[in-house]
Amino acid sequence: KQSCRDPLWSSRSRTSQSWRSSCGSSSDGPRSSPENGCPMSLRCCRLRPSPSAGSISWKADWRDSRNLTRLISQLKAELQRSAVELEEQNQSELEEFLRKQLRRAEIFTGERLPDEFAVLPFETFTLRRVYQLESGLARLPVESVMGQDRRNELNGALEAALHLLNEPQLRDSQQRRVYSPQHFYEGIFRTERDKGTLYDLTFRENSVPDFRRLVFFRPFAPLMKVKEELMDASQILINIIVPLADTVDAFRQFMQHFSDACIRQDGRTHLTVVLFGSEKMHEVKGILDGISRRMKYRNVTLIRLNEAFSRRRGLDVGARAWKRSNVLLFLCDVNIRFSAEFLNSCRMNTEPGQKVFYPVMFSLYNPEVIYGQHIPSAEDQLVIRKDFGFWKDFDFGTTCQYRSDFINTGGFYVSVKGGATEDVHLYRKFLHSSLMVVRAPSRGLFHVWHPTVCHAHLSSETFKLCLQDKALNQASHSQLGQIIFHQQINNHLHKYKHNIKS
Repeated sequence: KQSCRDPLWSSRSRTSQSWRSSCGSSSDGPRSSPENGCPMSLRCCRLRPSPSAGSISWKADWRDSRNLTRLISQLKAELQRSAVELEEQNQSELEEFLRKQLRRAEIFTGERLPDEFAVLPFETFTLRRVYQLESGLARLPVESVMGQDRRNELNGALEAALHLLNEPQLRDSQQRRVYSPQHFYEGIFRTERDKGTLYDLTFRENSVPDFRRLVFFRPFAPLMKVKEELMDASQILINIIVPLADTVDAFRQFMQHFSDACIRQDGRTHLTVVLFGSEKMHEVKGILDGISRRMKYRNVTLIRLNEAFSRRRGLDVGARAWKRSNVLLFLCDVNIRFSAEFLNSCRMNTEPGQKVFYPVMFSLYNPEVIYGQHIPSAEDQLVIRKDFGFWKDFDFGTTCQYRSDFINTGGFYVSVKGGATEDVHLYRKFLHSSLMVVRAPSRGLFHVWHPTVCHAHLSSETFKLCLQDKALNQASHSQLGQIIFHQQINNHLHKYKHNIKS
């Protein structure tokens, strides 16, 4: 028993190795004490209550604490790594979703559509105005950019474009231009309900005929830059094709407008006139020769067809008569008025093998009904207002497209006769192709009023449509109502004045 209280086992300075060697924990098995015959292993057990047990317990707790701390750190690192992986996965999924929306939207290629009713038109806007097709009691053909939501939306796209055009890394470039809102030319936009909003913005320098175009797409998410390109419009010639019957007076007025918009202002056009019959040949040639001499303008082609008038036939012959390089065609009419700005829109919204432009023109009402006895000049009548006209979104006869696309699509159907039907058939050809059809109201394209004759030889359905078109072009609903109820209005006014006097 005395040996079990040996000072060796009570000393706190002994190491665990000393414990093992003294307790006989070797491979020889337990040893017996010569004094009391107890196994050494039991002696060790009896020594556990000694003062050294606290040291062993403290060391064990310390080791457990370190292990727990290490485990917590490992768990934190694992959680952080999982959070980063989850965030990266979510970001990757979001980016993939946005890319999917971008691929689904009609941006880079056209979408095959069943008919003309499936086309989603663009809206045109400038810094101060939005030109739109959707009608109704609360909407006008042209509105100010005043609504908070509308203003924030369009300004956001404009600011994003200006930020990209004026990027800091380009400041030292000698060829760099600083763009401001005043350089914004015009834009078009439309929203596909299940995809997002497409913005097509164009900027220009006042003294340079170059345009910079930026395309953005908002897939119901932050704005994405899709495309940026510099467009050199100075080299894009427009061949304006005009079929002509016996309306010489209308042609003379058209040429007066053509001289200003195309020759004086634009200077990059060619005029192709397809005349039907020979009775008015001398007068038409005289008008063209006079313009050529006075304006020193030689880009004119006169084609005569000795057959009955057909707008389809005239446009088709005029388009195929061009034998030089691929040219941009503007299929026009003598009752159309357009500005130099529209010609640039024609250039910007077309691309061979990619896009064709079907602008929506603003059709003017009968000036005698609108203005009465005080009819302004022809140029002053070209104003977009609800009381002056309407967006003729059911007309598909005025279009800008490259000759190669016109030829590759097959042009007009030879067997189809009738102006509106001819135009729709060509329009549907492009809808059924892979080309993108840009359909948007144009602020610089007008259809001037002219008398409509509904011939008796027309079929019942065509005659009815002709009368509807004739009524639609006379005046607005409100103005026609005032004409119909003119007598009642006068009677009420007379009665009202009589009551005041009495």
